[in-house]
Amino acid sequence: MPKRVLIQLDCDPQPSTFDAIVAVDAGADVLLRHGGVTPDIAVSLVHGGMFTRGGSELASTAIFIGGSDVAAAEAVARRVAQTFFGPVRLGVLVDPSGANTTAAAAVVAALRHLVSGGQPARAVVLGGTGPVGQRVGRLLARKGLQVTLGSRSLERAEAAARSIAEQVPGAEVGAVGAHGTGTPGSPLAAVLANADLVVAAGAAGAVLLDATGREMAAAARVIIDLNAVPPAGIAGIVAGDKARTDGTQVLYGALGVGGTKLKIHRAALERIFSPPAVLLDAEELLVIGETIG
Repeated sequence: MPKRVLIQLDCDPQPSTFDAIVAVDAGADVLLRHGGVTPDIAVSLVHGGMFTRGGSELASTAIFIGGSDVAAAEAVARRVAQTFFGPVRLGVLVDPSGANTTAAAAVVAALRHLVSGGQPARAVVLGGTGPVGQRVGRLLARKGLQVTLGSRSLERAEAAARSIAEQVPGAEVGAVGAHGTGTPGSPLAAVLANADLVVAAGAAGAVLLDATGREMAAAARVIIDLNAVPPAGIAGIVAGDKARTDGTQVLYGALGVGGTKLKIHRAALERIFSPPAVLLDAEELLVIGETIG
């Protein structure tokens, strides 16, 4: 069999070293790393992968699409998908800024502890308009949870909720302004009081749920903070928490979820080097995460 060649298409000026190292650890023999990739630039790079091998050997070439600008990476992914035709296509993993693998890992962790049956579980996703938050919300909605997206901008939260509702028919998705976390009687306080799951997916170092807000979410069964940079995104959670119990609650920090994220990332890289060629986005990565636990 020919060597495994991974074409790394990164929208940032310099391709991610994190993504490169994970690819090597997952078994890529050769990395072709390209930075500053746009949809137009991607076409010729993808053609180079499509037309150098044929038959079963084509499966030994795959594409990883990343970068810190999620919208730009998704635009590249759409153009890449349009470039393929018939059987001439490559496996593709889309994971800009780690948003898809992180969201999938967070949902896998949450669903371990949320027993189905009866009324749908209710989830609040703080930082719900960011790349990870939107994907967490979308994946939870696909699993039948009632989802509320929280953001400092109610307008942005409402727009993100509408986007998820358009993508997930029948989804129950709402929005709430995340100002006044610790203010009794605020709309956010009311949502937190009824939540079974709270996920913080905000920017590094941003406190989204302070101690008072955490008390308002006392009924939540699972609380997940995806912020690995101090201070914690949710009061009382440390990055290394992994299914730590605190009274009736189960707590996860960023590193506690990170182990599953890396497993998903590596398994996904293995999958895109296996026929038939697939394009792995957040939903497909969640399936992988559920399989590997």
